[in-house]
Amino acid sequence: ALSAGAACCGAWAGGTPAVRAALRLLAAVIAVIAAVLGSVAGCVACAVVLLCSLAAGRVRRRGAGIAGLGLGAGLVTGLSWAVPGGFVPDGLAAALDGQLTSHRVRLWADALELLRQDPALGVGPGRFGASSPTAAGSPVPDGRPHSAVWQQAAEQGLVGVALLAAAFCWPLYALWRSPRPTPVVLTAGAALTGLAAIAVVGNALSFTAVPLGAGLLAGLATARPLAAESPARGADVRPQKGRLPR
Repeated sequence: ALSAGAACCGAWAGGTPAVRAALRLLAAVIAVIAAVLGSVAGCVACAVVLLCSLAAGRVRRRGAGIAGLGLGAGLVTGLSWAVPGGFVPDGLAAALDGQLTSHRVRLWADALELLRQDPALGVGPGRFGASSPTAAGSPVPDGRPHSAVWQQAAEQGLVGVALLAAAFCWPLYALWRSPRPTPVVLTAGAALTGLAAIAVVGNALSFTAVPLGAGLLAGLATARPLAAESPARGADVRPQKGRLPR
């Protein structure tokens, strides 16, 4: 998802139609590779990012697009909270149970129980594996509930959930204020939102390369263009007593 987002951002920043077409083709190839590797979520995320990037060219007000991305991430998060709480219809619950696996749903139910025991601060960082009966009884325990949101909720309580939400909302705010063109901003936002949705139902953020890649993409999409800085900086350079300034 991040690779496809970076390719699509590059396409919007490309100077010629050939470069733009090549980079969008690269994003499509990334989606195909994800499907070949058996990553259905990755393939769907890449396809959604590519479609959102193509639609971003018609958006005039980025604020509405950023708000829609935030709302989408919120809906996925709310659904993940509704599943273990039993707030979804039986038919939908059965369908989600088949996609998420019953083992993961039980892990989320354990996380919910741990959150109820200490809503404010949770059981402590890294202690979910020892506190969850499902995780302890797993053949290959990894100590995680396979959800960034539920891991924060169980281990650091509502405070941790609020900090995780802030860590997602701040890049969206930075994108909204970014000097980059709106299509680039919304494309990066779509990629980050796709990553957030995957992290809600998986361990994506547990791999160091993933948050680093997300930070790099967000930084490129919010950085001030060098061309806009050069003239201003050059105007401020003044010689001092016949010497070049440091």
